[in-house]
Amino acid sequence: MIEEYRETLEKVPMSLSDPVKPHRICVCVRKRPLNKKELAKKEIDVVTIPGNGALLLHEPKQKVDLTKYLENQTFHFDYSFDEDATNDLVYRFTAKPLVKTVFEGGMATCFAYGQTGSGKTHTMGGDFSGKSQNSSKGIYALAAQDVFTLLMQKRYADMDLCPYVTFFEIYNGKVFDLLNKKAKLRVLEDEKQQVNVVGLQEVPVSSVDDVIKMIERGSACRTSGQTFANASSSRSHAVLQVILRRRNFLHGKFSLVDLAGNERGTDVSNNDRHTIVETAEINRSLLALKECIRSLGQNSEHIPFRMSKLTQVLRDSFIGENSRTCMIAMISPGMSSCEYTLNTLRYANRFLTETHIGDDLQPMREQDTGQREVRGGVLFIFLDLNACYSD
Repeated sequence: MIEEYRETLEKVPMSLSDPVKPHRICVCVRKRPLNKKELAKKEIDVVTIPGNGALLLHEPKQKVDLTKYLENQTFHFDYSFDEDATNDLVYRFTAKPLVKTVFEGGMATCFAYGQTGSGKTHTMGGDFSGKSQNSSKGIYALAAQDVFTLLMQKRYADMDLCPYVTFFEIYNGKVFDLLNKKAKLRVLEDEKQQVNVVGLQEVPVSSVDDVIKMIERGSACRTSGQTFANASSSRSHAVLQVILRRRNFLHGKFSLVDLAGNERGTDVSNNDRHTIVETAEINRSLLALKECIRSLGQNSEHIPFRMSKLTQVLRDSFIGENSRTCMIAMISPGMSSCEYTLNTLRYANRFLTETHIGDDLQPMREQDTGQREVRGGVLFIFLDLNACYSD
């Protein structure tokens, strides 16, 4: 039924030659391929990405009279990436446009958000095999390559900019330095309302290889644990920051964030108390992030960044005219993840609605044709939608 419907659609997959649209806040979605576990179970692929920012979620239904039909829910984002999209392609339309913001004295932030096991860490950090990691094709490293390319251009070489890297995690509301033996750090706000992570090690870097070494070193220290959905789940928010200083003064900062996978309370009800507390803290910080981005999109005078440690340490990404934000939404195509995928898409829809008050963003539904459409959208949300599979 789904395959027959797919054959009626015109597909226009994204390519590296497509134009990049400028956004201050932007929402994207990325579909990953079925993984080995899903293929072994002969899972049905219920997600189609025809292109032009569209995504269709197919739900086989059955009426009272046992007549079968297909309900197709359609969402629109700034960009939609199908299962064949590479990290290079995703990077070009998400984090890459933000690099120049940092050189212009601004603050940029790129988030990978979503359910546990949906591919956030692959998108941000690169390929993993057990404890080993090839970071050269993750967004972290691709952004570093562009930073060093721009540093060599005469326009910026004359500015005497010096690059540094920090890498830390936020776990259970506490901050730990991943480049300094997981030292516990304090987050303080000075009299000028500037937030400082006291003692955070800024490592000077002179090449992309230096950055990759820092990524792999820090990733090996990151807190992980077993959850209902994933045997090895990242239980902390990891924040890699590329900082440009000019004569020891902050010039610009790019924060790249691999968020911990959020889970529903019902998914952890049978886990131990430690995991339940962990999950509650993760979800609380993700809610705080949502509130800050909503306020940013509405140009609110008050950004509630004090709601969590995550939003507190990212304060300078929310405050100031020259700031840009990008969130990435990853989706799992398997039938067993359909409910989680739909929940994340609805979450993304709320971002779009709340940051674009003037747009008509209300979903529309027709039972037999099964159309639900979300219009508009400007917020790079790398939303990680696979709730049940390993990163």
